[in-house]
Amino acid sequence: MTQKRTIFEDVGDQNQKADNAIQAGVIDRGRAKGARGAIRVWLMILFGLVAIMIAVGGLTRLTDSGLSITEWKPVTGALPPMSEQVWIEEFEKYKQISEYQLQNKGMSLSEFKTIFWWEWGHRQLGRFIGLVWAVGFFGFLAARKIPTGWTSKLLLLGALGGLQGAVGWWMVSSGLTGTMLDVASYRLATHLGLAFVILGFISWFVFQLGLSEKDLMQRRRGREARLFGYGKGLMYLTFAQILLGALVAGIDAGRNYIDWPLMAGGFFPPDMFSLTPWWRNFFEDDGLVQFNHRMVGYALFIFGIIVWRISRKSGNVHVRFGYNMVLAMMFLQMVLGIVTVMYSAPWQIAIVHQVGAVALWVLVIRARFGAGFPPPQSVRG
Repeated sequence: MTQKRTIFEDVGDQNQKADNAIQAGVIDRGRAKGARGAIRVWLMILFGLVAIMIAVGGLTRLTDSGLSITEWKPVTGALPPMSEQVWIEEFEKYKQISEYQLQNKGMSLSEFKTIFWWEWGHRQLGRFIGLVWAVGFFGFLAARKIPTGWTSKLLLLGALGGLQGAVGWWMVSSGLTGTMLDVASYRLATHLGLAFVILGFISWFVFQLGLSEKDLMQRRRGREARLFGYGKGLMYLTFAQILLGALVAGIDAGRNYIDWPLMAGGFFPPDMFSLTPWWRNFFEDDGLVQFNHRMVGYALFIFGIIVWRISRKSGNVHVRFGYNMVLAMMFLQMVLGIVTVMYSAPWQIAIVHQVGAVALWVLVIRARFGAGFPPPQSVRG
């Protein structure tokens, strides 16, 4: 005979079954939950390497070392010259380009080795980053530990890294022919811009993987849409300023017009549109290039203050703190830019300014992520 159960027992059993069903279907169950942490660590390693790569690339540019290797050998180029004869052969290749003939004529083999090692180290670091990505990606893929929906995202990073290598050679090749003493500034801007795009994707992925899919969906319900939208605009304007900074570096425009806030005693630099056709001035006229970098810098700082003021209305202390950090870094970066110009862009200060751009870029992305996925807090904050 079947034993009767009370209504309380039935409700308890039903609740238990419901809990079991939820646990069985939870998004972050099993391997996906463990993989998120490991993949996040791997991406953070890649982030550090790419940030170092940007700094090394900046030093390579500031020391005029980028054209010291005149060939692109992705595989065999991993080995440096192993004998004095090979060193001499590399030096002879360098002597054929305009940078040596018009700027470094008479350079000794010892001096050539110095700039060669800078460029070789830059390329070698790129190869190492590619290796770290490949080992991590294919390792997680073989172990079936990549969470659902993340394979294409992680593959995108590898594709962008491969494209970056090709763009790097496209940039270098522009300085190996004709009378060019440096690489084309717009190609340098493309190369640096792509590096920041990669860094931005890695940062966003790291922030996402720091939360479970369930937490991401829950936090998204509290998205501060207005601030999230303004954060997007701030991100785009910051990226534009980074590209303009690359154009300044590409033609050494930061080493001219060293007065501030004026330029050669006036608001506008002299002879801004002396080159023909007119559009070349935006890439090759040192006065106009530096002027644009200054003006967009002011606009970025003003817009940053506006977005910061909007963030003060947020009820979430973490969101407000994120934009506090952005504004503080913007102010510091602006001061660094002014000092860099007034001291005629010595490499010691210029590289700090470039590293500051990396910090600002990541902080802007972090602040926008915080507005899009605000963390929970108590009523008192």
